[in-house]
Amino acid sequence: MIEQKLGYKFKDRSLLETALTHSSYANEFSCPSNERLEFLGDALLGCMVSVLLYEKYPSHTEGDLSKVRSRVVSGANFARYAETTGLGKQMRLGKGEENTGGRKRESNNANAFEALIGALYLDAGYEKTFEVVSGLFRDAIEENDFPRDSKTELQEVSQSIFGQTPEYRILSEEGPPHERTFTVEVTIPSDLRGRGKGSSKRQSEQSAARDALRKLGY
Repeated sequence: MIEQKLGYKFKDRSLLETALTHSSYANEFSCPSNERLEFLGDALLGCMVSVLLYEKYPSHTEGDLSKVRSRVVSGANFARYAETTGLGKQMRLGKGEENTGGRKRESNNANAFEALIGALYLDAGYEKTFEVVSGLFRDAIEENDFPRDSKTELQEVSQSIFGQTPEYRILSEEGPPHERTFTVEVTIPSDLRGRGKGSSKRQSEQSAARDALRKLGY
């Protein structure tokens, strides 16, 4: 079931087996646990989700992206994906862990999911792992509480109507270095222009995009 959900069949079956092995089982049967794979998977997930957010939201700040990443890269989400891929049912647990509800424990499921991603990377490489992570995390990445991003909206509208992206240029910079005011103009095909001011280039571009959207009737 796990491989079916991932869309990938492991070449090295021992990697998948280890990803499913809780430390309690490893201690009882003297075999490797999934902790090292968990370490690797945790780093990979953080990196890959960061790439997905960076590509999905080109106009958002580092702070915005970090907030969303912290919600996406979470134990609760990982445990949910473990359930989706059938990990919980196939985890190898020691008797004590099994008898105390370890199979349903969120931390165990989340750790197993991280280990699975680590194992997948070692067996299949970066591209396949990124493909799997992209598919699993697509909805979580798109479900966010970002304020409406005018630059992104204007770009989508311009590409949809005119097949081209807007062009931004700085008209002026005023004020002392610690208190600059930028005036930006955005131009889209049909010679429609929007203008905006702000204390940073980003703010003034957003303001100009809002002005252009208003003129377009959005």
